[in-house]
Order: sequence, then structure tokens, then C-alpha cells
Amino acid sequence: METNDASMKQKCQQEIANSSSKSPIERFRYRLFLHSGAKGIKSIGRMFKILDDDGNRRLSKEEFMKGITERRVNLKPDEFEALFAEIDKDGTGYIEYEEFLKALRGPMSPCRLRLVEQAFNKLDKTGDGIVTGDDLEGVYNYQHHPKFVSGEWTGKQCKRAFLDSFDIKDHEDGQVTKEEFINYYHGVSISIDQDPYFDLMMRTAWRL
Repeated sequence: METNDASMKQKCQQEIANSSSKSPIERFRYRLFLHSGAKGIKSIGRMFKILDDDGNRRLSKEEFMKGITERRVNLKPDEFEALFAEIDKDGTGYIEYEEFLKALRGPMSPCRLRLVEQAFNKLDKTGDGIVTGDDLEGVYNYQHHPKFVSGEWTGKQCKRAFLDSFDIKDHEDGQVTKEEFINYYHGVSISIDQDPYFDLMMRTAWRL
């Protein structure tokens, strides 16, 4: 995944430069990926939950602007208004969690989604919808990790670092939910045009 990050970001830069015909949400996705990589989609999904102080699963314009600013994705006032209006399709003045994630994730073809779910199910050995360090035993090979080879980290630390790679900074919890996993790969998917390449990447990374 790290190997492809530079080429993905280069593609996002090209898409942003040629974005006159793209919708506000499409431009926002590319900017988010350019700044945060594949974690961007998931990180802003987590941001939604953090800003939703009363737990009503919706954000006002002010809350949403605060979250975007904290993610350091700079938008002009007219760009923000267009983005908010596109997500808030029912015109309530609030962004509901479900409509937010649906808009931000964007389309992922059924064949790609099946691969992502297959990879998650391979990791989630207990089938409880959450991947922990115990689930990784026998699935994630940390023995070639540079810090394990050098003796700096134990196997447990390597597994924790792997799980934390799906989280955002300062909100690592040592586990990955199915929603987080899918959100991560939605971030990867938006920068990969061809299904065969996405298929190869997933099968190689997860030995599917």
C-alpha cells in the first residue's frame, strides 16, 4: 500500500488540476487523499463522530467547517458552500452521518467491495466484525518488519502498529472495525482507475 501511495497522490494532483468538470464532493475527495493519503476518508469519518458531541449523528455547517479546517483541507467559501449543499441533499441544514459517509466514500464497484470484504473477513478470524491483535496471529507476518528484525519491537508491537495504521493520529485504539477497513479502501479506490489493478493490489497484499 505504501509503495503505491506516491503514484496515487500524483494522480490526485492531476485530477485536482483538471477538476473544472467534477462535482464538489469529487474535488474534496482528491484533496483529502492528497493531504492524508488513503487514511483521509476514514479520518474524516472519525472526525464526524468526534465533533458530534451530543451523539445525534448529524453536523451543522459550523461543525463541519471546523472538522475540515482541522484536517487542513483548505476550501474557499464558495467551495465549502457547494460541498455542504451537495452532501445535504435534503436541505435540512445538517449533514447526517449516513448521507455524509455515502457521499464521501463515493462509488466502489461490487467487485472491489467484495475483495475488500474478503480481505477483512480473512483478518477477522473470530467473525465479530472487529480485528484485534489476536486476530492477526498467523495472518499478519511481522517477522520481516524492520523494527522486529532489529530487535527494537516485539511481535506484539508490530501487530499494534499495523492496526494503528488504519486509525488517525491520537485516536489509535488497537482494533479495526469493518467500517474503518472499508473506509480506508474507499480512499485507496478513488485513485485507482482500473479494476484489474485494484484486484491485483488486494490479492497481492492479502494473499487472497
